Amino acid sequence: MKVLVTGAMGLIGRQVIDRLREARFDIRIVSRQPGRPSAVGEAPPLPGADAPDAAFLALMRDVGHVVHCAALNNDRDAGEAGYRAANATLTGRLAKAAAACASGRFIYLSSIRAVAGPGFSGTINEATPPAPQCAYGRSKREGETRMLEAYAPAGRSDATALRLPPVYGEGMRGNLASLMRLADTALPLPTGALAGVRSLIASETVASAVLHLLGRPGPLRPAYVAGNASPLAMSEIITAFRQGLGRPPRLLPVPALPLRLAATLFGRQASWQALTATQVCDPSLLVSEGWAPETDTLDRLRDLARKKAGQAR
Repeated sequence: MKVLVTGAMGLIGRQVIDRLREARFDIRIVSRQPGRPSAVGEAPPLPGADAPDAAFLALMRDVGHVVHCAALNNDRDAGEAGYRAANATLTGRLAKAAAACASGRFIYLSSIRAVAGPGFSGTINEATPPAPQCAYGRSKREGETRMLEAYAPAGRSDATALRLPPVYGEGMRGNLASLMRLADTALPLPTGALAGVRSLIASETVASAVLHLLGRPGPLRPAYVAGNASPLAMSEIITAFRQGLGRPPRLLPVPALPLRLAATLFGRQASWQALTATQVCDPSLLVSEGWAPETDTLDRLRDLARKKAGQAR
């Protein structure tokens, strides 16, 4: 069966394509950035949110499944309208065409930001009430809703949102990339500001979850939450990066209270909450259906940092 993969040149899209090829799927790839050089082959442009219906229907010719990885993220200039167009409107139009023409499944790569903001502390699972706190999160939540609305008239349970914690891998961006840059300095870091516990997931592990959802029997749930088997403290993440980069940990036993008071004094309470929040993604539903989460996150983070250091040399 042919699989349409959007976002072919992104952090996750490349891994999804590799796993699908290993599983002997035929693949059609498209990208929001078709002009970039690609190791996955030629990637025609993904139609824009305002493209005619015919452009989306043409993508579905001979397609069984759709894996929608393409998204707008980490763009401070996009604004609410930009995020909504790229992550909500485009997703809805793609899902509408897939529901009409594709016989298989629609897997939408979403985010825990669709249900919780950066300062949320607690466990996130499929029952967590959606409360997005940023333009990106609101757009991803609306994308989930539009996808399900596209499939609802036909009574099909072939569409699902795979909600992801921060994803790491070669070419990663966002907060994890910033943490690695911070780790690659000689700056001592206070453990009091690094006590929050986070779930992460490798891009390769996301691809394994996608393959699992494409192949598992029975109807799909509206959403699944993925994550590694054991969440990590921020201090552990930084230490793993520094070990891979060949640097000493340099973590100072500074308690959290004076740091929190300083953040309050300078009007950075939201940043403090985001830095110290504990966000645990519970993948129990996926695990109960036969998926295996990663158990070697620290080793993978060290290896990722070693590769980064090797490229720098």
